[in-house]
Amino acid sequence: MLTLYIGNKNYSSWSMRPWVLLTQAGIEFKEVMVRFDSFEPGSAFKSVVDTLTPTGKVPVLVDGDLVVWDTLAIAEYVAEQFPDKHLWPVNKAARARARSVCAEMHAGFTGLRGNCPMNIEASLTDTGALIWRDKPAVRADVARLVAMWQGLLGGHGGPMLFGEFSVADAYFAPVCMRLKTYGLPVPPDVAAYVARVCELPGVQAWVQGALAEKDFLDFEEPYRLAAD
Repeated sequence: MLTLYIGNKNYSSWSMRPWVLLTQAGIEFKEVMVRFDSFEPGSAFKSVVDTLTPTGKVPVLVDGDLVVWDTLAIAEYVAEQFPDKHLWPVNKAARARARSVCAEMHAGFTGLRGNCPMNIEASLTDTGALIWRDKPAVRADVARLVAMWQGLLGGHGGPMLFGEFSVADAYFAPVCMRLKTYGLPVPPDVAAYVARVCELPGVQAWVQGALAEKDFLDFEEPYRLAAD
């Protein structure tokens, strides 16, 4: 059986992607949550993860003797192992576009990611309004997301970015969480897509796990001194 090592569900956007992908696709796996106590050498987190991967980061997928790290590499490996799940679009051109937008997310959107860290259990709409006012990089990232999602939804007819659920939707699920947490403004069709992603059973399961953690980590909380 596959084993997926993840961080705290409330905060770990990179962990969310493969977990949602596997869960939504109905692929059986064992979850190992490694708490974000600290990212310093000698921490409990590092003592576990450093034994698995030279990067010392999550997520990590273990399949027998094989260890796969990095979210995009995990997605590619799982898609190869379970071709019947069609985790990438079947059409060659659509598949290439899906890989392109996932890679863009993987390497970019640093304004949104840096200023709006994922925090599922929090409601930070007042903070989001200030970020929206003061951070042009966030506004630019959201504008790119809106253009991307509108183009894909229009081109493939929805309800997901490429019609049916794919790696791309799992990849942007943490972005949907950020838009919701910070109340960042998006057009109605994009808001409707965000709502559909949030309603996916795999996403719902992750969110419920995040809400159950009740684990306030101050180094992951730039905008709060305590949980609400």
